[in-house]
Amino acid sequence: MTDPSLHRYERIPYLVVFEDRSTFRDTYGGVGDHVTLESYLLRPDRPSDTVLVFMHPVGGGAYLPMVNGLARAGHHVVYCGSRYRGADAGLIMEKVVQDLGACVRDARERLGYRNVVLAGWSGGGALSLYYQQQAESPTVTATPAGDPPDLTREQLVPAEGVMLLAAHVSRHGTLTEWLDASIVDELDPSKRDPALDLYDPEGPNRPPYPEDFLARYRAAQVARNRRITTRVKEKLAELRASGRPDDEHGFVVHGTMADPRWLDPAVDPNDRRPGWCYLGDPRVVNMGPVGLARYSSLRSWLSQWSYDDARGDGVRCARDVSVPVLVVGSSADDACTPSHTRRLFEAVGHDDKEMVEVAGATHYYAGPEQRAPLAVAIGHVTDWLARHGFR
Repeated sequence: MTDPSLHRYERIPYLVVFEDRSTFRDTYGGVGDHVTLESYLLRPDRPSDTVLVFMHPVGGGAYLPMVNGLARAGHHVVYCGSRYRGADAGLIMEKVVQDLGACVRDARERLGYRNVVLAGWSGGGALSLYYQQQAESPTVTATPAGDPPDLTREQLVPAEGVMLLAAHVSRHGTLTEWLDASIVDELDPSKRDPALDLYDPEGPNRPPYPEDFLARYRAAQVARNRRITTRVKEKLAELRASGRPDDEHGFVVHGTMADPRWLDPAVDPNDRRPGWCYLGDPRVVNMGPVGLARYSSLRSWLSQWSYDDARGDGVRCARDVSVPVLVVGSSADDACTPSHTRRLFEAVGHDDKEMVEVAGATHYYAGPEQRAPLAVAIGHVTDWLARHGFR
């Protein structure tokens, strides 16, 4: 029997196209000197002047259970892919902000929506906050490497609200918390500090980890990120000094899934499965072919992954956002854990903010057992939107 409260909806593919004024290309393909963003409008069988806009820096999520569920609940939804869909080796966060800006403007001017609410899923959370910060009070005139774009000239259109859904604090913050602190030589990942090797069966430290070990491990992760950043800046300076300012250099970052919380459920505790992460067995993911920052360029590292230089920081950006914010956490999330949810909520610098945690929800709400948590999450979203006049 069909649930009468659910709506039918159309899934309409479309393109957002705008001029690319970059001095060099950092994505493969495309149409001449333009950026082409593959997008979907999920339009229910009811009118609305509000649209929920999703974008993730690299991921595609047009078929996520949450996206489809929101449309079935009667919400108009846009999922817009960034220019870096599926390939973040050269990703520049400031250009992703450009992409989101083009999508928001298109939703208003061409699709005709009066209200835009940014729906920041996972890594889209910090992106949404970075975008909204720069749309309200633009300050960024170049990337951390000193290249365009100048976001103060982009005339970014602010959204009317921001939702953070299973979101983490930032790509650079998350990567740093996941870095394998035991690796001491970036060119030879077999050279390790055994006292910091979480996956060494003969290592001296086992869960549950004492606080002093966790403090030492976290400090070593930050130090490793900073060592990579130092190498990146030295290489960029070398290229510029040799008269090749537009040259790039690719490199591999080994060991990017060695967070103690995956092995010790008492670290940032929630209902996640012990010994597991959203990509699978963290021991395998740590040195596998995919993972955050596995392959990177110099400029992308500074803009996307550098602990001190990257600007797409959800916590810092949230302080400058003036619109209503809803933060929805998942109690069994094995990617974005509770400390991230709390830090984002607490960082919002005004009182028109709300935080809820959905019991039993995983990161993706995937599978039949997640239908009930998904319905609860969509209920919270629907209620919040209605109370703020986003109907």
